[in-house]
Amino acid sequence: MLNIYRSLLLPIIFSGFKADPEWIHHRVLNMLSFIDTYSDSQLISIIQTMMKKLFCFEDTRLEQNLWELNFKNPVGLAPGYDKDGLAINTWPRLGFGFAELGTVTFHGQQGNPQPRLFRLPNDRAVLNRMGFNNQGAAALAKRLQSQSKTNSFIPPSLFPYGINIGKSKITSLETAATDYLNSFRLLKSCGDYFVVNVSSPNTPGLRSLQNVDRLSKILAVLLEENQEKKPILLKIAPDLENEAIASIIDLIKEYQISGIIATNTTINRERLKTKIIPVTGKLITEEAGGISGAPLTQRATEIIKFIWQETKGKLPIIGVGGIFTVEDAWDKITAGASLIQVYTGLVYQGPGMVKQILQGLRKKLDEYGLNSVSEAVGLANK
Repeated sequence: MLNIYRSLLLPIIFSGFKADPEWIHHRVLNMLSFIDTYSDSQLISIIQTMMKKLFCFEDTRLEQNLWELNFKNPVGLAPGYDKDGLAINTWPRLGFGFAELGTVTFHGQQGNPQPRLFRLPNDRAVLNRMGFNNQGAAALAKRLQSQSKTNSFIPPSLFPYGINIGKSKITSLETAATDYLNSFRLLKSCGDYFVVNVSSPNTPGLRSLQNVDRLSKILAVLLEENQEKKPILLKIAPDLENEAIASIIDLIKEYQISGIIATNTTINRERLKTKIIPVTGKLITEEAGGISGAPLTQRATEIIKFIWQETKGKLPIIGVGGIFTVEDAWDKITAGASLIQVYTGLVYQGPGMVKQILQGLRKKLDEYGLNSVSEAVGLANK
């Protein structure tokens, strides 16, 4: 399946078919949402069975247990793909062990002006400046509550869902903590874990919330509200210096945050092969937005390793950034990631990517004589 996608479909999508990447994304998401919505149909049921056969791979050695949640495998869907939870029952049928919805904001918003999503095939990367376009926390809460009552809903015991929360653009930085709190109040009963996103480069001033003083205010109000003790994680930028990351780790320890996600997209443009964006005719250095994909691979892994070493492996890490192959996944895990997430790799590799990574991870466990993927976490540091 992976070879068919890369040899036949990828050239058409990237070269022969000049449609806007965001338009293609919405078409794919709408198709998956249709499959999710009409799962009671006999034809759709057959399609779902075929999807599971084509894209899923199970092995008990790949299971992970974190925060009292069971993950059938460590490969998750990164946020940004299904911001509004339109296809929540489809992701497990594509082989994922979990999915993270969002980023969602308290106020629904359209995001930044289009075009705002660009492929960089020469770099195996994507440039995006979406700007947290989503329907809002209330709409997501309503959809998830409705889905949980249907027969097709897959419960958290079989497939955990995270919810990634960001600041609304119209909310000032001074009142950001209240904005995050309002979203959490609406969604806290719907998600299995939550992510505080203060690291996207596409909302003005958002990354300044990684400042310890501002971040502490956000974490304090969320923890006070979190009576159900849902896991709360923090997502950081790859452009932080190690000293800043160390300060954030100290804050995480102080507030007993459940984990950290490393990393978000980067604003670094160094060593990119792409010099001009054809759609706009502008230099890549003049285009706003964050870069995801292969240019992020090494830095994300370095940060994971740094966090693991600083915390002596006691803080759960979700590793994301430039995962295309089993080697990329293995590097993230052995650097210290208990779970990993993919997005850009999925665009370039196709839906068979997850199964290929999982099969490869099983071979890695055999090669290293390990009984479970948890034994591989941080192995490169030991």
